[in-house]
Amino acid sequence: MVTGDASYIKKMNRSLIMKYILQKGMISRAELSKATALTRATISAQVSDLIDEELVLEKDMAYNLVGRKPIMLTIHAEAGYALGIDLELGKISFAVANLQGAIVETESIPINTTLYTDILSLLLTAIRSYQERYATCRYGIVGVVIGIHGLVSTDEIIHYIPSFDWHNVTLKADLEKSLGFAVHLENNANLCAFAERTFFHHESDNLLCVTLYTGIGLGMMINHSFFRGQDGFAGEIGHMIVVPDGISCNCGNKGCWEKYASEASVFQQLNKDKNGNPLTYEQIQRWIAEGKHEVHAAMKHFIYYLSIGLNNIINIYNPEIMVLDSELLRLYPNALDEIRNLMHSRISHCREIKISSIGRHSCVLGASALAIQKFLQVPTLNLRRS
Repeated sequence: MVTGDASYIKKMNRSLIMKYILQKGMISRAELSKATALTRATISAQVSDLIDEELVLEKDMAYNLVGRKPIMLTIHAEAGYALGIDLELGKISFAVANLQGAIVETESIPINTTLYTDILSLLLTAIRSYQERYATCRYGIVGVVIGIHGLVSTDEIIHYIPSFDWHNVTLKADLEKSLGFAVHLENNANLCAFAERTFFHHESDNLLCVTLYTGIGLGMMINHSFFRGQDGFAGEIGHMIVVPDGISCNCGNKGCWEKYASEASVFQQLNKDKNGNPLTYEQIQRWIAEGKHEVHAAMKHFIYYLSIGLNNIINIYNPEIMVLDSELLRLYPNALDEIRNLMHSRISHCREIKISSIGRHSCVLGASALAIQKFLQVPTLNLRRS
């Protein structure tokens, strides 16, 4: 036998057991043995270790029948906490989740700077504060994941954030040097896709999430894993050209999809029509309800170009589920029907197109969930949204 084989098998069995306890929420040893195809002796030994480590708890269940009362196993939710962070222009959002994925605390702080040194300092102060707050539980803050609205390489170096004008920034290394523990960076659209897969679409092997806010991003979960491409830059779908020689884009091209089908493009058009006064989603929702012609015209334009890009994505990836993350689509009546009516191709196949029910918190929720997965070392993470 090769040295290390037994240790590797034990690690894999542990991972499998944790996966099913998380997925079921509460499960008996007998049910766990059946679900994992592991022997009861293996289950007993592994569970004993997990209980000693305070990662798993035993709970008695109400039982009215004759015989022994079943003892159920569940993840010890308060043994540790995961910190998810969404770093975007104008604000930093934080979410703390327990080990069962329930959000226990959220916070958003405004930022009026894009200077790297200033934002690094803000992040260090905030992370240390969360560490102090949760230091009394067994594992404290078990992981930190930060969502980046830009290009993140496979080695987690920030290649480019357009809104901050950051190029080749070593945020991960700088944070880890000061904090003394691992911090992970991930593209925000990938984290949105991870949140959808983790909390809502457990059975989906191939899920895409299109984020439609300041730009357009594409998060891709292929066979339960992120699809990042050769260097980590896959998913910049907003810069697919849909109008040759169209509107100029900061990327250097003309006619990029996000210049026509992002929420920012709708706000820009409506701000122009409304003499530049800042708009809110609430105002747009009121105008939609009132039947304002220019607002409905802007939404129809938005949906028309959105449908063109979605058709291209479906033809390329043939996803099982495509989730559209857009507040405007959530506000607009029959948005999905209008999108479907504009997609006429006989060769495009996607089992389901949905509008995200999570909203603007999907990135930070996905970040906290990814921190849980990394800490518990499970191959796939299925959690229930509370």
